[in-house]
Amino acid sequence: MPATNDSVHNRLESAQNQLSPLQIASGLLFGAAIAFTLVFLQEPLAHDAMHNFRHAAGIACH
Repeated sequence: MPATNDSVHNRLESAQNQLSPLQIASGLLFGAAIAFTLVFLQEPLAHDAMHNFRHAAGIACH
């Protein structure tokens, strides 16, 4: 059961304790690649595909 005082700061601290620096860097690189693709590929098909991918990956985008 999650703690009642769970916050973003607590989650980040927990992730730093559980993940290796390589895993953190990989996650940040993946996020940067998605952001880069969305910013520079604003064509409707690419945008819709990335939008659907984010939903499939469990990322809330709106």
